[in-house]
Amino acid sequence: FSAKAYDKQFFDRYNTGHTIVYFESPLNEQTVNLTAGCQAVCVFVNDTLNAVVISELKKAGIGLIALRCAGFNNVDLQAAKENNITVVRVPAYSPHAVAEHAVALILTLNRKTHKAYNRVRETNFSLERLLGFDLYGKKVGVIGTGKIGQAFCDIMVGFGCKVLAFDIIANKELEAKGVEYLPLMDILKEADIISLHCPLNEQTRHVINAQTITMMKHGVMLINT
Repeated sequence: FSAKAYDKQFFDRYNTGHTIVYFESPLNEQTVNLTAGCQAVCVFVNDTLNAVVISELKKAGIGLIALRCAGFNNVDLQAAKENNITVVRVPAYSPHAVAEHAVALILTLNRKTHKAYNRVRETNFSLERLLGFDLYGKKVGVIGTGKIGQAFCDIMVGFGCKVLAFDIIANKELEAKGVEYLPLMDILKEADIISLHCPLNEQTRHVINAQTITMMKHGVMLINT
């Protein structure tokens, strides 16, 4: 479900004998009937797998929900368990690609290359409102230091940033590289840039809210991949 051209390209390339049916539409209560005759469904982040959909999947004979993403917040895991449907995901989902993209967003926001590109296309070479700042020496707060968060920390250390991290368990490898683990509220107050690399669950939902934003520095950069 939610199949794009690149999904088809790589699934077809590495298929080892499965019969794959592609649907461009997302999986939800209106499209779940399309699963008739299948044994598994492969879904992405915008597919809906609530209790109603999962119940219909069970009736259709589905025994496996395969997520081609790391997050699983769109799946009712309790309903899947009750219907004896296995759920799998991709926990190490291109960690370096996501971390590098987060850095690309920082550089774009900072140096405003997207705006400069459009100006230059129209032969406007003005530097007005395009000024950024040196990343070197800035404090970068990283919320969540799993595989993606760790890769992001490594890159920002390479930029010469002071990296502050928050996670339930400190990563000893990162600490050895100079990353400092602090309470979340301290990071929100100190960081010039904050990048979120935590899974979406009940503990992290709306961690960025009116109250936490008021704790941040004026002009802080917030990155959410």
